[in-house]
Amino acid sequence: MQQREEYIANEITAAETSRVEAKKYLDEQRQLLTEARTEAQTLIDNAKKQADIQGQEITELAQKEAQRLKESAVLEIEQQKEQAVAAIRDQVASLSVLIASKVIEKELTAEDQQQLIDEYIKEAGEKR
Repeated sequence: MQQREEYIANEITAAETSRVEAKKYLDEQRQLLTEARTEAQTLIDNAKKQADIQGQEITELAQKEAQRLKESAVLEIEQQKEQAVAAIRDQVASLSVLIASKVIEKELTAEDQQQLIDEYIKEAGEKR
């Protein structure tokens, strides 16, 4: 009977030891799981922050590029406008001279033309 009591006592002690070790192992596993979750959340947070930063950088670059393209377009439009105005001025000047010469030809007699030529020669001679 003594042996049986010792055997049962040893089994109870072994069971208690196993229970304590199992609890300790369970606590360790829970701690590791908590740490893993914390680390995973930190990684997720860092990834979100990095994504936000990259998003801002991409947006800033896109805005700068859009501004550069806008300024380039405005400059090109201004240059084309200036070229168009210069071309129109040239055309207006040419047309004005053509119209003036047509009007003068119709209105001036040969005598009037000779008088204009003489006056021009006289003025040109005085300026020398």
